[in-house]
Amino acid sequence: MMENKNLLLGICGSPRKQGTDYAINYALQYAKDKFGFDTEFWSVKGKNLMFCTHCDHCIREKKGCINKDDLQELYPLIESAKFLIIGTPVFQGTLSGQLKTLLDRLRALVAKNPEVFKNKVGAALAVGGDRNGGQEIAIRSILDFFQQNHILSVSGGAFGANLGASLWSQDLGLKGVESDGYGLRSIRKVIKRMAEFMD
Repeated sequence: MMENKNLLLGICGSPRKQGTDYAINYALQYAKDKFGFDTEFWSVKGKNLMFCTHCDHCIREKKGCINKDDLQELYPLIESAKFLIIGTPVFQGTLSGQLKTLLDRLRALVAKNPEVFKNKVGAALAVGGDRNGGQEIAIRSILDFFQQNHILSVSGGAFGANLGASLWSQDLGLKGVESDGYGLRSIRKVIKRMAEFMD
């Protein structure tokens, strides 16, 4: 599949349409309006996601994952996107279970094509109900995925977005994220850095 060198794919790892959904869509709209990215949004909400059981079908057959579920619609999108922003709510101090399942299942793409992610540009975003509720741990887990799969990770840099975009919902969901000016600024800083990699 041909890569769209201006396509930013936003992946929302929240099973609810609340703060993380808003934050990812905020990032995509800012990227489109400010820098001219093409954008796509994909959410785990309402999706049927089967766990990776490490059956190694993808390794043996090199034809993708044996599980036929809603991730089939994500695979071509993620293959074609040059840029990725992956966001998660904080569940028990780290990633949502839905996002962890999604990341595990991307192993099938790598088994089919070991360079599928090479030199894509990725950024991470996390929304926590507490100010220090695990956002950095969740972000680092996404960055670990990038590192393992040859995705170039970017952040907004020192002074506000060190590892990625971190938001505090104050346990108010969408309302809390909308009012988190500091967190929304961290999104803008991340997208600004990402735009430096556009052709």
